[in-house]
Amino acid sequence: MNAPGRYGAVLDPPQLAPGPLPTARGTLTEALLHRLAGDARPVPAWPEPDDDVLYGEDGALALYCLYELHYRGFAGVDERWEWEPSLLALRRRLEARLEERLRAQATGPLPDLPIPDEPDGMAQALWKVIGAASGPSLSAYLAEEGSLAQFREFAVHRSLLQLKEADPHSWAIPRLSGAAKSALVEIQADEYGHGVQRDAHQNLFGVTMQALGLDPGYGRYLDRVPGPTLATVTLPSFFGLHRRLRGALVGHLAVFEMTSVEPMCGYAAALRRHGLPPGARHFFEVHVVADAHHQTVAAERLAGGLVAAEPALAADVLFGARAVLAVEGHCTEAILGAWRAGRSSLRG
Repeated sequence: MNAPGRYGAVLDPPQLAPGPLPTARGTLTEALLHRLAGDARPVPAWPEPDDDVLYGEDGALALYCLYELHYRGFAGVDERWEWEPSLLALRRRLEARLEERLRAQATGPLPDLPIPDEPDGMAQALWKVIGAASGPSLSAYLAEEGSLAQFREFAVHRSLLQLKEADPHSWAIPRLSGAAKSALVEIQADEYGHGVQRDAHQNLFGVTMQALGLDPGYGRYLDRVPGPTLATVTLPSFFGLHRRLRGALVGHLAVFEMTSVEPMCGYAAALRRHGLPPGARHFFEVHVVADAHHQTVAAERLAGGLVAAEPALAADVLFGARAVLAVEGHCTEAILGAWRAGRSSLRG
């Protein structure tokens, strides 16, 4: 889909390496980060988070850190923490609250939409859920009136997810079969640049960050990103790390692909308006082309194929779709609300 190496740069090893542990944001993260700085060992008890595990600061950061241990981790952290039982017990406790919050958030538009029982019906149901969603558009704001400084803030917000783009959804590959598995692999192959490092979308977003004068290092802006943005990253990790939620993960990815083309056009237009060179826009322009095809693959072959093979997962697919729309919408409102109030949308 994308022109191999058209805008050359490949991020060097220091930028690909995991970042340091973040700064604590409350009682739970203070205890958790203190433990992670030492050798892996059982922890007898954990304090309660100071706030909401979905959109708060202390609870959301704690869950983000627990999930990050299953990705690239943190510099200097004992890798044995990933499977320490007492840490997994904490994660399970937080995830129970997270799922309760997500299911409440995902009642969303069209609460009485019938659960489809065939592939074509699933694609149609997803489009109905997307069409009924409402709320402000971040891409339209940035394309039409946002400043370059605000676009830099937007890139910081998205960096935690885009620098690991496709990784959360790859958890589903060994959990699917048949047509759905093939569709997912097709999408993921594009995301990873078909084996060419510089064409991987993770790398292309890093190149965009460099063009914006930002540090493209993995996790470098974790301390600046607020809870509502952390929720957009923990959501696919939560779905991806639980086999029972593979349907929700497929719904999450399907909505991402089905709603990507117009926003990516807007972000590219914003950078063009600010006079940034083609290399800065390449990440977004690649997605315009790729996702025009991916949206059909995701709706019909991935989501539809999964429902054809496992009809009982149809409700979970819609749950994942509603959840991502709710969480991304909340994040957008928080960012735009800060900008319209004349302040930064980032922490500290």
